[in-house]
Amino acid sequence: MNKKARRTALALIGGAVSIGLLLTGCSPSSDGGSAPGAVSQDDIDTAMTTPTKLTFWTWVPDIENEVKLFEEKYPAIDVTVENVGQGLPHYQKLRSAIEAGEGAPDVAQVEYQYIPSFVLNDSLLDLTSYGADELSADYVDWAWNQVSPDAAVWAIPQDVGPMGHLYREDILAKAGITEPPATWDDYATAAKAVKDSTGSYISNLGATQAGQMIGFFWQAGVKPFGYDGKETVTIDVNSDGAKKVASYWTSLIQQDLISTDVDFQDQWYQGLANGKYAGWLTAAWGPIFLQGTAESTSGLWRAATLPQWKKGEKVSGNWGGSSDAILASSKNPIAAYELAKFINNDHESAMKLATEQFLFPPQVSVLEDPAFVDQKSEFYGGQQVNSLFADISKTVDTDFQWVPFMDYVYSTYEETIGSVIADKGDLAAALHAWQDQLVKYAKAQGFTVK
Repeated sequence: MNKKARRTALALIGGAVSIGLLLTGCSPSSDGGSAPGAVSQDDIDTAMTTPTKLTFWTWVPDIENEVKLFEEKYPAIDVTVENVGQGLPHYQKLRSAIEAGEGAPDVAQVEYQYIPSFVLNDSLLDLTSYGADELSADYVDWAWNQVSPDAAVWAIPQDVGPMGHLYREDILAKAGITEPPATWDDYATAAKAVKDSTGSYISNLGATQAGQMIGFFWQAGVKPFGYDGKETVTIDVNSDGAKKVASYWTSLIQQDLISTDVDFQDQWYQGLANGKYAGWLTAAWGPIFLQGTAESTSGLWRAATLPQWKKGEKVSGNWGGSSDAILASSKNPIAAYELAKFINNDHESAMKLATEQFLFPPQVSVLEDPAFVDQKSEFYGGQQVNSLFADISKTVDTDFQWVPFMDYVYSTYEETIGSVIADKGDLAAALHAWQDQLVKYAKAQGFTVK
């Protein structure tokens, strides 16, 4: 179980870890991939009973189990599942196939932040004509907004990463802390108490982890990005709200109250297992990952909500998550759409994704299913961690967007903010350099920048 959990979590993190620069020669286009008139039930019945071969690119381990359910329901459809890599390799191969005009799959897994970059070049099929807009109520609203920020629907949500706080109850107790910090002020106070009393850091802020910092922005109500789907982008990474978040972490870093180790590497894994870190501010995929990484600490960890900027609030951000999109080049769009819909919307399949592949679900039916939310975790002292994160998922701000060059955003984060984190410098000041680079790049690519 633990080995499988870690293998799965490592795969699911994928682009949640910054993956570097992927876009080449991007420029605005007027429309995304267009859809035909409304697809009738007769069209669907014909397509699903006609012998058809589909190709599905995904990095989710053992997703063949969910595909098998689909093929049992639609025996005329034969699906080939291919894992061409995760993160950088996946997107490089996908973009190369699209550019070449051949070899692209029918269905591809795409993280939410990269959807606009594929819409930009007309690479995705608008799924509204296939009935996708009727699925909106089946998903938490903010996750649906990630695949459908306007009238179009560009993908079907697969998993999400609402953020919470995993912490070592025993280490906090040694510092006299009996409850997880409720506010960020409380968290800073706790950080000093933990360091002074135990020598542990209350958490780690990875210098290369743009996704985590953007998740903190999200929780704080910061809107660093925007895209109108055409030629105009919003870039505001150095807003007052962003500076507030950055200054908070600057203070903790410079007081040596949190560490700045590069995460998802051996030293970081060891820190989770040996008590160097008394906690981890992470996403809903984190509990399973931690369970597979620090199994010797089973029973010592607990889960809580993120600390809040204002006492009494209940707000979170998101870090990670992905969807299944239909390529505009698919020769079998109806069958491809039905595959993406089935895997992520059929309850049995969605439950498998949540309980066997450990994807944290965006599907309302799963988030309300006792078989999922009532599970008690021995690793977390018998706590119902799924239930906690299901509640957290309801508190993520719906109105959060991306620009169609998030690859460049992540790459320049490492050069600007990441290097300053590593050097224990002023993060708020570094936001200006990041802003300038992003604006310059966007204008060079032909975008109008707000």
